[in-house]
Amino acid sequence: MKLTPQQSLLQWYKAYGRHDLPWRTTQDPYAIYLSEIMLQQTQVKTVLERFYFPFLERFPTLEDLADVHLDDVLKMWEGLGYYTRARNLHAAAKQCGGSLPKTASELLSLPGIGRSTAHAIAAFAYHEPLPILDANVKRILHRYYAIPHRDEKTLWKAAYDLFDPTHPYAYNQAMMDVGATVCLAKKPLCSLCPFEKSCKGKSDPLSYPESKTAKTKPIRIRNIVVYEKENRYALYQRKERFLSGLWGFYEEEEINALPLRQLGEITQHYSHFTLQATIYHSAEDIVPEEFEWFSLEEIGQLSLSRADHKVIAKIVSDRKTYRR
Repeated sequence: MKLTPQQSLLQWYKAYGRHDLPWRTTQDPYAIYLSEIMLQQTQVKTVLERFYFPFLERFPTLEDLADVHLDDVLKMWEGLGYYTRARNLHAAAKQCGGSLPKTASELLSLPGIGRSTAHAIAAFAYHEPLPILDANVKRILHRYYAIPHRDEKTLWKAAYDLFDPTHPYAYNQAMMDVGATVCLAKKPLCSLCPFEKSCKGKSDPLSYPESKTAKTKPIRIRNIVVYEKENRYALYQRKERFLSGLWGFYEEEEINALPLRQLGEITQHYSHFTLQATIYHSAEDIVPEEFEWFSLEEIGQLSLSRADHKVIAKIVSDRKTYRR
């Protein structure tokens, strides 16, 4: 008996799927929701090794998450990047009142949840019959239907066309696993793919989707001034959208002619730009009102960007050499 593409996919998932992932061995909607948010823009390995379990241990329920200050959430998110996810997660927890909505349409009302994420949470936590459209699934659909252009509307139609509504949980998990382990971006393993017989793009999979025009990542040149007074350092809590809520040192494109001593340079790569900064030390204690003074021990309790952690490393190194 010839199997349908959907049957082949489910058969493959039964044999090769990543069934032991912790968000697949739980029925807790909050734990599933957390995994979906963490896995946006982040690899499974990174989430598993460093963030998922500590976060759940610190905030075991949605209500626990809603009851803490945003600073606590950002500190647990530190190093995972894309901090808007953490801020939205905290805001959503407060909006929910401790209970996650049970349908995709209701989930869409929460901050930080788009259509695909809403579908994923609804399918995995509540078995609502809806397809998802994350990056891995998009790549499969581009190749399966030989769709060259990156068009969201076309891909959603394709997602529904291929979807198996009778097995929404297993189908969506299987699609993600095929995309993550078989239908790879650069070296697809077509001979191992459950869609190998019916895939329209298998003769030239790297043509689907068409390549993006390469963009040069801009470089931002900045000066970071470490203001110190009696072994305490001036930091402020960022309010701008990028890195909002994280604490940081004074940063400017140009600095005034203050008596400064150079501590070194740092480079930090972000998704849309690269930061190159020269670090200076100043004994001046005249800083803007929004700055607060902290010891190094107190700074260790604050949520900082990776760049600011590199600044801390420069400070520690300088204290060891300059103050001997």
